[in-house]
Amino acid sequence: MQEPTLLILTALAGGPRHGYGVIGDVEELSGGRLRLSAGTLYRALDRLTGEGLVAVAGEEVVAGRLRRYYELTDDGAAALAAEAERMRSQADAVAARLRARAPRTTGTTRPVTA
Repeated sequence: MQEPTLLILTALAGGPRHGYGVIGDVEELSGGRLRLSAGTLYRALDRLTGEGLVAVAGEEVVAGRLRRYYELTDDGAAALAAEAERMRSQADAVAARLRARAPRTTGTTRPVTA
């Protein structure tokens, strides 16, 4: 799962959001590293809706503009949970390898051979 998809689904796991709410949540969840444009977000939401991971939760008119709310479906929650487990497993493997890594003396280097 690509990071933008992961973060969009994570934003919607907190409850229904309108597009600009999702954009703000994604930016916050990524620590400011990822700021989705509206076009990118809505293309992703259309794709995720088509895949059954996200659904339209409702619409309202605010200041003369239509505001559409999206929510995570049960399938979307299952996909997000599976991705979280996959990431947790990978993080565990990384941590195990780092713990097993032989300590090195600071400032020394070993020649690299090909």
